[in-house]
Amino acid sequence: MEPMPEKMSIGEKYGPAMEIADQAEADAYFQRCVDHVITYHRMTRQAAEEIERINLGCYAGYYSNETRERVERLFRCSHPLFGSIATVGAPTPEEAFQMGQALAAGKLLL
Repeated sequence: MEPMPEKMSIGEKYGPAMEIADQAEADAYFQRCVDHVITYHRMTRQAAEEIERINLGCYAGYYSNETRERVERLFRCSHPLFGSIATVGAPTPEEAFQMGQALAAGKLLL
């Protein structure tokens, strides 16, 4: 696989990960994401891996519960606010709304 371009949208970077269903493919894609951060943002591998897991977990939250579960499992990540869907389940619409209100009010930080 070729490296990711320096400038790309969030959808361009994380959208393909939402379609991956194979562990080897997920591992290779995660490596590309980490290399992107290391190369263009000059971070350590540890910091890059942490950031990419947070970003993947957050982005997966915009998809179905099934997709979110698969992405969290394959990329060893979880949603940064709601936690792992496998552990705590999916938030209800009311819980998601309350979380959004808390974020907007500055009562909660990402």
